[in-house]
Amino acid sequence: MLDLNYVRDNLDAVRSALRDRNFPADSLGRFLELDAERRRVIGEADAINAARNAASKEIGSLMQASKQDEANAKKAEVAGLKEKQAELEAARDAAEAEMHDLLGGLPNLPADDVPVGADESANVEVRRWGSPREFDFEVKDHVDLGEALGILDFERATKIAGSRFAIMNGAGSRLSRALVNFMLDIHTGEHGYVETTPPFLVNRAALFGTNQLPKFEEDLFHIKDDRGFALIPTAEVPVTNYHAGEMLDASDLPKYFAAYTPCFRSEAGSYGRDTRGLIRQHQFEKVELVKLCLPENSEEEHEKLTANAERILQLLGLPYRTVVLSTGDMGFGARKTYDIEVWLPSQQTYREISSCSNCGDFQARRMNTRFKRSGGAKPEFVHTLNGSGLAVGRTWIAVIENCQQADGSVVIPKVLRPYMNGIESIRPD
Repeated sequence: MLDLNYVRDNLDAVRSALRDRNFPADSLGRFLELDAERRRVIGEADAINAARNAASKEIGSLMQASKQDEANAKKAEVAGLKEKQAELEAARDAAEAEMHDLLGGLPNLPADDVPVGADESANVEVRRWGSPREFDFEVKDHVDLGEALGILDFERATKIAGSRFAIMNGAGSRLSRALVNFMLDIHTGEHGYVETTPPFLVNRAALFGTNQLPKFEEDLFHIKDDRGFALIPTAEVPVTNYHAGEMLDASDLPKYFAAYTPCFRSEAGSYGRDTRGLIRQHQFEKVELVKLCLPENSEEEHEKLTANAERILQLLGLPYRTVVLSTGDMGFGARKTYDIEVWLPSQQTYREISSCSNCGDFQARRMNTRFKRSGGAKPEFVHTLNGSGLAVGRTWIAVIENCQQADGSVVIPKVLRPYMNGIESIRPD
C-alpha cells in the first residue's frame, strides 16, 4: 500500500507513475475529496474538543460559586458538543476507511530505473547465459515427449479434474520431486535461506497483505465456508505474511525463506493462452524465495535473489535470459521486477520461469510489518522481496525439451542424478 502522506504531498508524481503503469490516475480525484473532508472534520472536532475543555472548567467555577442553574445549562451545552464531536469522529473514520480502500486498490509505484512502457514490448534484456542447443533432428515439445515416454497424462487428468490439469507418472514424477529437492538444497545450503512449509490455505487478511486482494479476487480458488479461506496462488502469500503485524528488531534483518508448495490459480482472463501442456495450469508447484530486509539494502538483496534463482538454471545447464520489466508489465505490488526466461526449443523462444520482485515497503504497509533500529528510533516498515526459485513445472518442461535425444529419450542433468537414484536418462519402454 502506498504511504498516504506521500500520495498527498506528491500528487502529480503519483499521477504520472500511475499513468506509466496503465492505471487510471483519475481515481486520485476521490482521494483529494476524502482528504479534504478528513481535514475538515478533524479541524472541527479539535475546535469542539477545545470548547468542551473550556466549558468543563467553567462548570467547575460555576459549581463553586453555587450557580447551579448556569452550571446545568453549561452541562447541557457540553453534552451537545460531545454528541457533535462523536458525529465528526464517525465522519473522519468513514473518510479514512474509504481512503484506505482507495489506496488498497492502487498499485506500487515503479523505481526510477524501471523502463517506461505500455507492455512487455518495452522490457529490457539485461543478460543471457548459455547458448541454445542446435539439434540435428526434429525437436518435439514436452507434451509429445512426455506422453511417448509414459510420464505425462493429460487425458486422465482432464477426466478427473478438468482442463489445465496434468498427471505425472514414474520417472516424470520422480524428476519433478528431484527438481524440488535440488532447488531446496541449493537455496538452503548455498544461498542461506531457511526452509519453511507454510499453510496452503490462507485468510483474506493474508491475501490483502500481499496484494492479491482486492484486485485479483477472480484469480483465486475460494473455499466455500464462512471462514474466508482461499487456496494459495503462490507461497509468497503465507511466507511474506509470516511476520504480519509484528515489530522486528533491525538486528534480525534480513530474513531469508525458501518454501516448496503447490499453487492454485484460476487463470481468469487467460482463456485461450498456453492451453497446450504444462505452461499454464490451475495447479502447479514452485519453490518460492522470500526476503524481509532493511530499506537501504533492498536493491542489493533484489540482485542477490535474482542471482540465486538464476543459479539453479546454470547448474542444470539450461540457457536463459534475464529481463527487467517495464512499468506496464510489472505485477501490482512490485516496484521493480526481473523476469528470468528459459529457452524452450519447441517454441524457439525464451519463456518466463521466474519473476523476482522488489516490493519496497508496499506489502509491509498492508501487513503492518515494521522494525526498530537501536537508540530509540521510531518504527519503520521493512522491505519485502520474492521470486520463484524456480517454478517446478516449467523447469521440468525445460529439462525435458532441452535434454531430449533423437531416439525420444531424455538425458537427466548430472546434478539431478543423485536425486533420481542414479538414473541417467528416461527412455521409451
